[in-house]
Amino acid sequence: MCGIVGVVGTSPVNQLLYDALQLLQHRGQDAAGIATAHGNTFHMFKGNGLARDVFRTRNMRALPGNSGIAQVRYPTAGSASNPEEAQPFYVNAPFGITLAHNGNLTNWERLKDELFRIDRRHINTNSDSEVLLNVLAHELQLASEGLVLDPHTIFRAVAGMHRRVRGSYAIVAQIAGYGLLGCRDPYGIRPLCFGVHETEAGTEYMIASESVALEGLGFRFVRDVAPGEAIFIDLDGRFYSQQCAENPSLNPCLFEYVYLARPDSVIDGVSVYGARLRLGEYLAEQVRAAVPLGDIDVVMPIPDSSRPAALQLATRLGLPYREGFIKNRYIGRTFIMPGQAVRKKSVRQKLNTVGVEFKGKSVLLVDDSIVRGTTIREIVQMARDAGAVKVMVASSAPPVRYPNVYGIDMPTRAELIAARRSEEEIRREIGADALIYQRLEDLRQAVRDCNPALTNFEASCFDGHYITGDVTPEYLDRIERARMQPRPAEDVARNQLSLAIEPIDA
Repeated sequence: MCGIVGVVGTSPVNQLLYDALQLLQHRGQDAAGIATAHGNTFHMFKGNGLARDVFRTRNMRALPGNSGIAQVRYPTAGSASNPEEAQPFYVNAPFGITLAHNGNLTNWERLKDELFRIDRRHINTNSDSEVLLNVLAHELQLASEGLVLDPHTIFRAVAGMHRRVRGSYAIVAQIAGYGLLGCRDPYGIRPLCFGVHETEAGTEYMIASESVALEGLGFRFVRDVAPGEAIFIDLDGRFYSQQCAENPSLNPCLFEYVYLARPDSVIDGVSVYGARLRLGEYLAEQVRAAVPLGDIDVVMPIPDSSRPAALQLATRLGLPYREGFIKNRYIGRTFIMPGQAVRKKSVRQKLNTVGVEFKGKSVLLVDDSIVRGTTIREIVQMARDAGAVKVMVASSAPPVRYPNVYGIDMPTRAELIAARRSEEEIRREIGADALIYQRLEDLRQAVRDCNPALTNFEASCFDGHYITGDVTPEYLDRIERARMQPRPAEDVARNQLSLAIEPIDA
């Protein structure tokens, strides 16, 4: 999961891109980067950390131009990040291209080998995004025959990319001297939308992972990018779009609605906040069936993602709702933090209890999801330490039993508390007096209630069905083995990468 944004403006866009990254910061706290286009030159700055820590005034001044792209990132491998893998990435042939990517390619290793042996392209990192960029560059070379580009040629190249690439990907890319490209994989797994802003100098366009980035910066949301669709805005502000996939189908990731997206976003016609309210209503019925309501004194959310569901659950069951945990907003999201030890240590730094709300009470804690179990185990113990006589847990999401290979940091079965345990075993493991999970059919219906046109979803971490059709048990075994291997120490002196690049061809 990452946050991406691209802008074609009528004035310098560096500040606009930075502000958009602030609005998308929840999608990645590991690294941030901006690449702008000024004439035929790209200017790029990127580094590890939050956007506010990566960029200084001198960096922003070195990012001129009226178009650009940006990304906030977290590593799907879940360990220390290589600063060289911060995005955007850049390639200079056959056209200067910068690219930022949200998602994960399931066949990137095979593509990397093909690029070297057949396409004669060298990949310098272990990032699937660099592979994706080079596949796009190669397809542009084939489609254009090395000559001038036009929108039809660009869309033909995207179609070629779709035929080669597997997995999830939403991208924004700049082509030097031509404009801004955005596209979404044929399954529509990861979100992407665009909007416009009318100015006296003309129309400005923004492409972003979530609608909150558009609306927060004064852009009018137009629509989501369709699965397999590509949109292109040239440097004169002309807009083009075309379906580039042969058999596209919309399968948005259910975890976006449970946890990943901001509640004030709308993704594929679904209000994230509205979906979370519905999750609370369906979860309330599961609680009603599992626990005598007289045994629950108070309902409490675990901030922040579970708050709408917890409030709606309490309302539906007629139970008191209280805020028993106060969040330190200067600590990162523990789900995204790389490394199990870091996640565990950060829980008590991140949350503190309001003792009076726990003392002598039976509490029902509502969490958005339970992935590894580390966080919820610590929180249950915190509730007991604060004086709770009974601690029950309800999860807005079903048990996470399978690896996610489409861009979420849960790739190995060994790390998932529900992978090989029954619900009763999980309850004992986290130390709760009761554990209630959302049903998968209710999760699907909660989202569908907000947009009845949605029929299919990407739910592999819950049901083990991988919609791209190329994820085998052998593939899962391979990524688990790769994850368990120790990674080499990284050179912290290379934490910041600053480039000013002149493309070979534009």
